[in-house]
Amino acid sequence: MSRVKGGVVTRRRHKKVLRLTKGHRGARHALFRRAHESMLHALYYAYSHRRERKGDMRRLWIVRINAAARAGGLSYSQFMDGLKKASVAINRKALADMAVNDPASFSKLLTLAADRLKG
Repeated sequence: MSRVKGGVVTRRRHKKVLRLTKGHRGARHALFRRAHESMLHALYYAYSHRRERKGDMRRLWIVRINAAARAGGLSYSQFMDGLKKASVAINRKALADMAVNDPASFSKLLTLAADRLKG
């Protein structure tokens, strides 16, 4: 059986890794071993941070809703409790968008939530 050399396949694989690590610093974009290690870490971080971003966005929405609710005289938890008692099912993303871009309708929700808390 004849010997098969893997030069073309190996070069292609190496070039692919070096392309993926194009913006990395130092040897992490130039030498295959360092680049491969760097690529594995980068892809791991990209995957995990895509999931982390969802929590980050939720925290941002809650901060925005809280700021707008406090301007109207309620805390975030009181506001959300009032909405739940009023059977208003709007997600935090929509509420945060409403707080920033449509304060008039958000203030209507605030009064609705405040009324439900009292009565």
